[in-house]
Amino acid sequence: MPPALTAYRLATAAIAPLLPLWLARRARRGKEIAARLPERHGIAGIARPPGRLVWVHAASMGETMSALGMIDALADGAPDDRATVLLTTGTRTAAALAQSRARALHQFVPLDVAAHAARFLDHWRPDAAVFLESEIWPNLLAGLDARRIPRFLFNARLSARSAARWRRAPRLARALFGGFQLIAAQSAPDADALRGLGLTRVETWGNLKFAAPDLPDDPAARAALAAAAAGPFILAASTHPGEDAPVIAAHRILRATRPGLVTIIAPRHPERAAAIAGLAGDLPVSRRSRGEAPAAGGLYLADTLGELGLFYRLAAVSFIGGSLVPIGGHNMIEAAQLGCPVLTGPHLTNFAEAAATLRAAGALADLAGPDDLAPAIATLLDDPARRAAMAAAGRAACAGLADLPARLAHIVLARTVPDKAP
Repeated sequence: MPPALTAYRLATAAIAPLLPLWLARRARRGKEIAARLPERHGIAGIARPPGRLVWVHAASMGETMSALGMIDALADGAPDDRATVLLTTGTRTAAALAQSRARALHQFVPLDVAAHAARFLDHWRPDAAVFLESEIWPNLLAGLDARRIPRFLFNARLSARSAARWRRAPRLARALFGGFQLIAAQSAPDADALRGLGLTRVETWGNLKFAAPDLPDDPAARAALAAAAAGPFILAASTHPGEDAPVIAAHRILRATRPGLVTIIAPRHPERAAAIAGLAGDLPVSRRSRGEAPAAGGLYLADTLGELGLFYRLAAVSFIGGSLVPIGGHNMIEAAQLGCPVLTGPHLTNFAEAAATLRAAGALADLAGPDDLAPAIATLLDDPARRAAMAAAGRAACAGLADLPARLAHIVLARTVPDKAP
């Protein structure tokens, strides 16, 4: 075992007595569910069912959405070629999504302490484990290896910065990543970066986010919003501080010739709604969380969670935030799947390959900076044919990977032996 892993194991054991206090504090702040804190210590809240069980870990909302199709495929096979799925997540929002949409048992992932990991694995006895994107927990991985449970890393990505860090610790990288039966990379650059760490079981499979189910809709609510103002509606999704002011400035320019215009701002963190409202000046402002209707020529603050599917379907054009400021971008694939033309800024570190795919398909247009927002939106609003072409291109780009979840599920099932224990 590399010295770094030994040090990590000792350090996590040393801080373990303090973790209940940390978790209790998080629960008081609404970041954990108090009744389910035992799960974070590896204490299961439900029994393990008999038969083959595949553990899928998806850290947060994005990974959970991308895992849904694969979970369906794992559960949908013939009686001798399917599995019960245990889905673990690390956040409350991902847990809510998992419980409402995933055909899986759900638990919160245990904290990465060796004793917690052992308790979790000994209860669930998974026949295989699938990790999504870049979730690497050394004690959990060591527990899987000690029990000879095959593990897979799907939708893997590795940024240039992360790759540079891992290259400084090659033994550690091989110890953690080398045990995966298959690393299915999102893109060729991700695969190259992983192979650069000395890994051999790396293949390029494509991005599972392109095959994720469509975000849910609320047709009645959408119809009510559409009836409240003449429109058009435009959407600024997942915005961060530094992006709302340019969006509002663009709205002022656009509404001068489009008095019915409504700009929907869906901040990445809904608790920022009051601060955004403070930037509006004399513009009408309505808030979704208060049940208020949008006003013609005004701003509509979508300060709720889980409703982006409604807003993408309502909007004529979308701007995806985290891209005009150095955040790294957010998931623009969800908009493209629903036929909503996409605009994005230059900061796309986290979604560079997805953006390149949509750009090449003709579903995405780039903004050099904040000043491009108003003219880019105006161009699309004035050109219905181009909007329709971008919408069709986005849907087609996503349809091209529709079978990816089933192919990955087949790999997992083909390389596992069902647990025969009662």
